[in-house]
Amino acid sequence: MAYDYDLFVIGAGSGGLAASKRAASYGAKVAIAENDLVGGTCVIRGCVPKKLMVYASHFPAIFKEAQGYGWKVGDTSLDWEHFITSIDKEVRRLSQLHISFLEKAGVELISGKGKILDPHTVEVGDKKYTADKILIAVGGRPVKPDMPGFAEYGITSNEIFHLKEKPKHIAIIGAGYIGTEFACIMRGLGCEVTQITRGQKILKGFDEDVRDNIEAGMKNHGINLIRNNIVKQVEKNGNGLKLTLSDENLAPLNADVFLIAAGRAPNVENLGLENAGVNLIQGSIEGPGYSTMNAIAVNEYSQTSQENIYAVGDVTDRINLTPVAIGEGRAFADSEFGNNRRVFSHEDVATAVFSTPEAATVGLTEEQAKGKYGDNVKIFKTSFRPMYYTLPGADERTMMKLIVDSNTDKVLGAHMVGDDAAEIIQGIAIAVKMGATKKDFDATVGIHPSAAEEFVTMR
Repeated sequence: MAYDYDLFVIGAGSGGLAASKRAASYGAKVAIAENDLVGGTCVIRGCVPKKLMVYASHFPAIFKEAQGYGWKVGDTSLDWEHFITSIDKEVRRLSQLHISFLEKAGVELISGKGKILDPHTVEVGDKKYTADKILIAVGGRPVKPDMPGFAEYGITSNEIFHLKEKPKHIAIIGAGYIGTEFACIMRGLGCEVTQITRGQKILKGFDEDVRDNIEAGMKNHGINLIRNNIVKQVEKNGNGLKLTLSDENLAPLNADVFLIAAGRAPNVENLGLENAGVNLIQGSIEGPGYSTMNAIAVNEYSQTSQENIYAVGDVTDRINLTPVAIGEGRAFADSEFGNNRRVFSHEDVATAVFSTPEAATVGLTEEQAKGKYGDNVKIFKTSFRPMYYTLPGADERTMMKLIVDSNTDKVLGAHMVGDDAAEIIQGIAIAVKMGATKKDFDATVGIHPSAAEEFVTMR
């Protein structure tokens, strides 16, 4: 049978864009459907605008620290409208840039939401398109627990980039990447910040030293952490909001913005998956008010239960990171159109938390390593005040940690909390991915003076 396209992609986010362009480079006839700005969560309402906010949040500290170096810094203020408008302009510029990349690659962009009608047919609006292969790359969305007042008064990471004015006090629920990062961003921008977590610590799944050091830095910067609590109810209270907590001994919180950063769920609804026999895998976000979360089940080649339908990125139950979605998309295209069948590796994926202090990590945590290797795990750790903060006299710390298998000397994991952690760990990740040993690290000459040299001088 002749199809309209060799590949039809639903969703023009990171994974869909990468897959469509790579497939087209092999000569495939490709179309991609998108009902929003091209670029997906990362470009539109995720890592790109968030990182711009991170940069902005650092300036008050920089102004203060500059005085320690003899700079006379006068009155400073943030033009919020200019700030938010500038971010939006950059997002739209990048979206247009991605459209031009599609055009150059020869990928046809179709505006609208794609719905699968059968294993080879996708409907967009009132038109139907057939394809040999279909790729689902629709990403995920923020979750709002079904609790009183959450729907009416809570915002998510989708809306925080469009606040018309800077909050005086922002309350945040959630202890993952998003909640922690925005707590630090908003505090850096001068807001009073309260972060409410269901557990005892933030950033579940990260190395314990990473969690402890980030929390210490956040408290040092004036962020109020309320642990082992949930928000039971949100009500309008004059010009602001009243948040009732589960701990009856704690007085209700008053805030003018309530950010819900309670996890994300795959966008599997209204895709017509049932029309093509695409199976889902069930999961859930623990806690009151959360419903069951479904993701598309895939094999190591991103293939669904329907042999000619594939899925990549956050719509699956794998690692929800932009570079991972891109890697999965390219591996799919190489395998199906490039005569290079390969599996994208989800091992030793480096990641960063753009909190203040910043954190980055690659490989196993200490807990994971000891669970796998027992007493054969050796830990190397250092903590220090970076040279930059000596003249300002600021109480800022950096922590670095290596986890080593003492039997093989192989570095199993590397973790850092402190300035430029992401930039430093990116290089370290190459070594870990290649199977470098502690002896290899020791034999590497450090760059002095730098914070990064500590990774090759720990004994």
